[in-house]
Amino acid sequence: MITATLRELYEGDSRGAHRFRYALLVFDVATIAFVVISSFLPLSPWIVACDLAVGACVLADFAARLLISRASLREFRHLSTWTDLVAVASFLAPVVVEGVGFLRILRTLRLLRTYHLLERLRQDSDLFRRNEDAILAATNLVVFVFVMTGIVYATQHGGNPAIQTPVDALYFTVTSLTTTGYGDITLPGPTGRLMSVFVMICGVTLFFRLAQVVFRPYKVRFPCEACGLQRHEPDAVHCKACGHLLNIPDEGT
Repeated sequence: MITATLRELYEGDSRGAHRFRYALLVFDVATIAFVVISSFLPLSPWIVACDLAVGACVLADFAARLLISRASLREFRHLSTWTDLVAVASFLAPVVVEGVGFLRILRTLRLLRTYHLLERLRQDSDLFRRNEDAILAATNLVVFVFVMTGIVYATQHGGNPAIQTPVDALYFTVTSLTTTGYGDITLPGPTGRLMSVFVMICGVTLFFRLAQVVFRPYKVRFPCEACGLQRHEPDAVHCKACGHLLNIPDEGT
């Protein structure tokens, strides 16, 4: 009975199911905002209390998804499953261990949950579908910045005097990503240099990807039945690759 109810809420087409999923979407957005903001604040009792509350909700959501899955073990093949587990552990760590403030930075992995949020919007929002590439590119860049900030802080805090706070780690990540390289913060040793190279190469690639989709001409996604070409001009009648007749739906404007 519980499984059937949960499956209807998570996968059904009823109005109540849609409202439930949008409530989850709002929760995901709020959780991501909390992750980002609290990562730059000193650990305090109210943050610990919020950690525990959010962690309990994330754990309940994770358990429900695992319960309704038709192949539970396959869920552990997905990166999002493991990042949720890590996020839950970092949220709930104060319950069992004291002095684990460094684990708070692992909450940034919750940002990878953004891609589930985008999947819901892709199904329900025409505005999102029209601007999907730009939104995905921006999301990739933001997720990369904050996850790398977390990694830099977790690996350098306590051993690198230049990295005292998450703000220092964010500053280093952004200056490396933009190849500005002021030189006031560096990561010592071969591992630090390799991490810097990784941030520069991946960050610049993601930044140029965002610029590309923002400034290039707008196109719509519509697979050609003949050749499979995905992108076409909004008013295209024939596929430019094979000439097949297209039937791209519009809003009648």
